[in-house]
Amino acid sequence: MEETQYLDWNNSIQILKKAHEAGLFVLIIGPKGTGKTSLVRDFAKNMNSNLDSINFSLRTRESHLVGTKTLTDGTVSFDEGVLIKSMRQGDLLYLDEINSAEADVLLRLDEALDDRRQIMLKESTGEVVKANDNWFVIATINPLTHSGTKELPPQILSRFPVRIRLEYPPEDIELEIIKKHVSGVNDSELVQAIKLANTLRQAAAVEELFYSPSLRETIAFGKLVEKGMSPKDAANYVFGNVYTQWGNIEYQKVSDIITSMFGN
Repeated sequence: MEETQYLDWNNSIQILKKAHEAGLFVLIIGPKGTGKTSLVRDFAKNMNSNLDSINFSLRTRESHLVGTKTLTDGTVSFDEGVLIKSMRQGDLLYLDEINSAEADVLLRLDEALDDRRQIMLKESTGEVVKANDNWFVIATINPLTHSGTKELPPQILSRFPVRIRLEYPPEDIELEIIKKHVSGVNDSELVQAIKLANTLRQAAAVEELFYSPSLRETIAFGKLVEKGMSPKDAANYVFGNVYTQWGNIEYQKVSDIITSMFGN
């Protein structure tokens, strides 16, 4: 998703810079596939900062954040986790899908993210680790309609007073993004795929469907058509078949939409 620089992308980078200068942590809100991770990576590159990442949708445990004891050749040592290392080094810490985190993990994060920006290593020596002055944290969340996400507790939300909202780009911008990845495909076919994706996104937003397609999928559609697949088949393989995991009724809804847009 390196090509998702649209609309207020540069403005978002500037907001991140100002938040960094002010020592304010940032929350980026938006559906998957809107470029949240790419925005964070671009900002880290722009600032020449080391980027440490934690993805909470992968069932991240407290030990991954803080660290764990290990036994090597009869000697017990403590391997510090990503959170502690980033605080010591003053890195940019990226908390991806933070609203998928477990309650115990959020408690430890809250300890580090408050105004003191410190945490006690109760798992080790009891040392109080104070964050380097350059330490900066960006978190991202998906809408609550996404599977596995939970509402963030108010005290965690308050740790991120600067909030950036990312949405899917307008149709003309999404078309330009796709065309950077494919060639030799009629614009009309790509536009039809974008309209299909937006129809499914809107249905997912009001919980009529379980899944909202990302820019990755509209690009994938273009690549399949570029390789000679018919638009109708590409739409089925990219957009339609994924809905079978929620049952035939869900799949048939989407299949009917695809047929209405691409024909029999």
